[in-house]
Formats: sequence, structure tokens, C-alpha cells
Amino acid sequence: MPTATVPPAFLAAYDAVLARWPAGTTTSELVTAHGTTHLLSHGPEDAPPVLLLPGGGATATGWHTLAAALGRTHRVHAVDLIGEPGRSVPAADRPLRTVDDLTAWLGALLDGLRLESAAFVGHSYGAWIALQHALRAPDRVDRLVLLDPTNCFTGFSPRYLLRALPMLLRPTTARTAAFLRWETGGGAEPDPHGRRLLALAADFPSARPVTGPRPTPAELSRLKPPTLLLLAERSRAHDPARVAASARAAVPHLETATLPGATHHTLPAEAPPETYERVARFLAGPA
Repeated sequence: MPTATVPPAFLAAYDAVLARWPAGTTTSELVTAHGTTHLLSHGPEDAPPVLLLPGGGATATGWHTLAAALGRTHRVHAVDLIGEPGRSVPAADRPLRTVDDLTAWLGALLDGLRLESAAFVGHSYGAWIALQHALRAPDRVDRLVLLDPTNCFTGFSPRYLLRALPMLLRPTTARTAAFLRWETGGGAEPDPHGRRLLALAADFPSARPVTGPRPTPAELSRLKPPTLLLLAERSRAHDPARVAASARAAVPHLETATLPGATHHTLPAEAPPETYERVARFLAGPA
């Protein structure tokens, strides 16, 4: 997907959010069999590595607040998902089609970064990708943080899907913006640039995302990396209490917490301030 095909308004909004990243942030591209992946990196180069995976329709730029918090003690690499809005470019002859493709792609990213393993932090769809990777390549995932994950432990709320249907069937900037206002409760926008970027993603020439079933309880019981599950108290994507109960029943070593006042789409940039320190403490914990 050449950059020239991307709407200029989207690129301008992307750069506006990128400007909120802390000083010292660098950009890079890694070439893999599935395309060229665009990354934002921050923190000491010799610090423990963390890969940040955004939700569907989101970009690497949305992690600026967490990157600032983690960058004191970790080397953060935020990824534009291949085939999703952002500056990554999928290979014309080898698109991502399966969960195994995702695992191979993330493995190639780690190889390109010269890393044996890393901690993974994912939001929403990015959390599903991170969880699938941890189940398939546990030795390459040091720790796992799932931020209001979708399709990992329970399904979506029917009301959420019904509200999203017009946006999914015929995406437009206006429909996406209206959906985000509904899910986040409207009102003031602490991160208007981030909301605008999410809305403009409707005009981005995205590929069909890789999807698949939720992991089974038996698969989840074998999850190896220490895992932190953080749920948005006011998420409309699912019932947070039900997600927490299902996850605790399936994953024996799971740590979980609820983020007060947060909704699914105010994350990750607009999380309660204590969220970022909690993630930093968890990632710094013993193996």
C-alpha cells in the first residue's frame, strides 16, 4: 500500500499525534516477508524491550503517554499493524491471512530488532494478536499486558456490534466519529488529535484484518508469560466483570485490575494516570 494512496488528511493527523511523543523518539522501518513495518521507538537502547500493538483502526502513535512513562526504564517499540491504518506497507504478494502469519510476522520483527524476546502490550485487537503470539511462541514473550482485550476471554457486546454495524458496512469519517462519541460518552475530548486520527482511519485503504476464534480455556490454561489484564470500567465493547471472571477462571497466574472511568476507545492515550505506572511496575517485576 504505497504512502501516496493514503489520504493527506490522515497523514497530517498521524503527524499531529506523533508530535506528542517524547523527545528522543525515533522512527524506523523493518522489512519482513509480509511487508514493511513502521515503528516508533523510545527509551534507552540497552533497556528491556517492549512491543506495543494498537487496536483495530488505530496506529502506533496512540501509545505516546505510555511510551513516556515506560521510556525511563524500557526500550519501547510501537508498531503500525500491517494492513491497518498507519505507515506500514503490506507485501502485495504475501498479505497477512492467518494467525500463524501474525506469529511469523512478529517473530520477524523481533529478529529485525535483534531481540530474542520482549514484553508485549496490546490494546483491543492488538491484545488479541499479542495473546495469540504468547500462546504460539511463549519463549519470545517475556511479559504480557492486555489492555481491554477483545475476543480473548469473552465475545463482544451485541449492543456494541449493533452500534458499530453502519460504520463497518460503510465506513466514513462522520460515522466513525459518531461511534467514538457514543462509546466514550461524548463530552470533552482530552485528546482531540487522537480522536480525529481514529475517525479519519475510515478513509484509509486498509486490508481485511486477520481474525479467528477466541482461545479455548484449555489453551489459556497453558499461557506461559506472566500476564496483566487491565479492563476499562465503562467499556461498551463487552462486560468488563464477565471478562475478568472468565479470564481468572482460565489463566492461573493472571493479575487483573479495572481502570476507573475508562472506556474502550479512550485507551490507551486517555487512561487514568495510574495506569501507566501500574504497567511499568508490572513489566519491571521478577520473571
